[in-house]
Amino acid sequence: MDGRDLVRSMKTVGSAGVAQGLRTVRAAWRRRRADAAALPPRGAERARVPGAVREVEPGPGGGVVRFGRSELRVLVAVNGAVFWGWDGAGPEPSYALAGRCPEPDPRAVLEPDKDGGWRVVAERATVAVSRHGAVEVRTPGGVVLRHDLPPRWWEPAGGGPARWTQRSRVAADARFFGLGGRSTGPRLRDGTYRLWNSGPGPAGAAGGDTAPVTMPVQMVVADAGTHLLFHDTSWDGTVALREGEEGAGSGHDRPGRSVLRMDGGPLRCWVMVGTPARVLLSWASLTGAPALPPAWALGHHHARSGSGDEQDVRRVVAGHQERDLPLDAVHLGVGHADARRVFTVDEERFPKLPVLAEELRREGIRLVSAVEPAVVAAPGDAVYDAGTRGDVFVRDAAGAVVRGVGRAGDVVFPDVTHARVREWWGGLYEERLGQGFAGVWHDLDEPTSFAAFGESTLPRSARHALEGRGGDHREAHNVYALCVARAGYEGLRALSPDERPFVLSRSGWAGLQRYGGTWSGEGAADWAGLRAALARVMGLGLCGVPYSGADVYGSEGAPSPELYLRWLQLAAHLPLFRTHAGPRAGGREPWEFGDEVLGHARVVLVERRRLLPYFVTLAHLARRTGAPYVRPLWWQAPEDRALRDCEDAFLLGDCLLVAPVLRPGADRRAVRLPRGRWYDVVTERAYEGPAQVLVDAPVNRIPVFARAGAVVPVRGEDDAPELEVWAPARGRTGGGLVVPDAGDGWVEAEIERYVSRWEGRRVVVERSGEDGVSEPSCPVRVRGLAERSAQM
Repeated sequence: MDGRDLVRSMKTVGSAGVAQGLRTVRAAWRRRRADAAALPPRGAERARVPGAVREVEPGPGGGVVRFGRSELRVLVAVNGAVFWGWDGAGPEPSYALAGRCPEPDPRAVLEPDKDGGWRVVAERATVAVSRHGAVEVRTPGGVVLRHDLPPRWWEPAGGGPARWTQRSRVAADARFFGLGGRSTGPRLRDGTYRLWNSGPGPAGAAGGDTAPVTMPVQMVVADAGTHLLFHDTSWDGTVALREGEEGAGSGHDRPGRSVLRMDGGPLRCWVMVGTPARVLLSWASLTGAPALPPAWALGHHHARSGSGDEQDVRRVVAGHQERDLPLDAVHLGVGHADARRVFTVDEERFPKLPVLAEELRREGIRLVSAVEPAVVAAPGDAVYDAGTRGDVFVRDAAGAVVRGVGRAGDVVFPDVTHARVREWWGGLYEERLGQGFAGVWHDLDEPTSFAAFGESTLPRSARHALEGRGGDHREAHNVYALCVARAGYEGLRALSPDERPFVLSRSGWAGLQRYGGTWSGEGAADWAGLRAALARVMGLGLCGVPYSGADVYGSEGAPSPELYLRWLQLAAHLPLFRTHAGPRAGGREPWEFGDEVLGHARVVLVERRRLLPYFVTLAHLARRTGAPYVRPLWWQAPEDRALRDCEDAFLLGDCLLVAPVLRPGADRRAVRLPRGRWYDVVTERAYEGPAQVLVDAPVNRIPVFARAGAVVPVRGEDDAPELEVWAPARGRTGGGLVVPDAGDGWVEAEIERYVSRWEGRRVVVERSGEDGVSEPSCPVRVRGLAERSAQM
């Protein structure tokens, strides 16, 4: 912790900043002293490489290749994913996997390759291992997608975990995406990215981009094909990326490069090859289907930071209702809780919270509670005493319970890497449900110090159960929030089995989608923060976390009316739509920007409510296929280089293209359209792609386009379900999938498939199924019939 962190901590906690800052300094000193005692310097190290091939042992789905100083296990799973692990590492145990490792594909066989190497040929990819330990991933046609050089380890002479480096090459035209939610994305430029969950760094910083949700997941898109690579280790590390260049230097291509350096953990990875949709389907089958959010969670959320009280909540709700602003959930920040006790509402400010929650629920509004994974170290507190008796708190290497800094002083942390502790922690959510809350959002769950955002509050030497294996915080840090999310999800599901849990986490790791979603954490209320918000959501979707969003307008600073509107217009088209107000967020509600802004804001909120059935459909499809709601423009055409480099627009499902305004003062913007016909949803003017078009973007709206032939479920004027169908191009057909929500329970909704086509001079919409063609289940409204084409 440096001086800037101390100043920030003092600003964060207001008048008590000096005392809190001093506690933070003492906590940082305790962490460093503990680490110095338990984690001695590495000292002399020995470098090691695999050596030459000595023998091979074929097995189901692949086999083991033994080298002079290591061995490599290769496995092709039945879902098409390919695994390899060095030094005997297998797919399990893993926090990323959903259950057990998939069964091996019996058709995949380890066989000799050229120059003394070996290969495993699978349906979607070939993995070739050279005689010195280089690993290549090839397409079925033999084109190289990725070339990993032989890895290198550095092992302490006195024993201990080895750090390692993996250098890789990809095609010169390849583009990198992923690594969690990165503000510099979604396309990751040349730079070094740290793999250690922390508070978000400055938006727009080149390289070194910190994030609350980091994961060693790369999606690489090139002309030859798309592949996803996941290095399954949760230790601290960095990824250095450099894009390639075609015809560089003497005219030869310079390949793209990736250098992964990890401080420890197994060197093992999974690779999936195919179209982006197929890749994420395989990824979801491996790491778990995304949790299905309750229907209300796809509406408009409003978060209140700071303390506040019941009257403050009523004022906010009444303000929305009086101005006809749709509202589906109110989030109460950590300030609503008693600072001296965990899972206890401050009864002075919220004396009748269950009554308030029931009143709001009758009006269609849910309350969501912020929860920190920390317990105030106060003997006499029921939760602290129960946790002490149950030995659930994280201890240091000497066996003492580790203490960090919370709002009211010293806090301790449950070791949620133990199944018994997760069950205990999840059971505590009964108090939240008893107060009337419908869901939770986990804050500071990296875990991060309350006063020094971004700094881990647990020493690296702190001991964790790690599901019985034992280990320290160097391995547990990145998966800590994932385990908190699991505890919350499983606890809520056990306590309220008839309702789908709502769990929102600030931090997480690979597999977070199994338990809920995330938001982009704290961010600055400026234009760089707006661009970063979109980048993070797109990056998370490509890493398998489809339900995410960004608080309107960040959480620090006060935006201009223009920035507020542009942020609101973007966020209304993201899966999680949450506005934010309070002392740290500028303290302004939508109506405090003036009547003009309020009118434009109302249009945005009403449009989000109109599109709710479409978001419900996208949520169900994400659960079944792993496809994100928000997709890059190259989703269906990754070979299109112009689309690969487009980062300021996105596809919302298969039907809509959204082009937010990300720069001040713009009233027009250029939009790159993929192949096909696209309609401006406001003017219904048709545009033919692929092309770049210049369209109006007045302050009251952003450009949104509908794909010709699309079938979009919406709410009609009477709030009843309706199908909005955009006329297909003449001579072509269109269609779409609709999943009507069966409620917030566990009933599996049926997918309705629709086809749109021209029949004479009218557009016909039919529902197709196993029993043939039938009429649509709700009214149909056809748009785009005027066929007004723009001049290119």
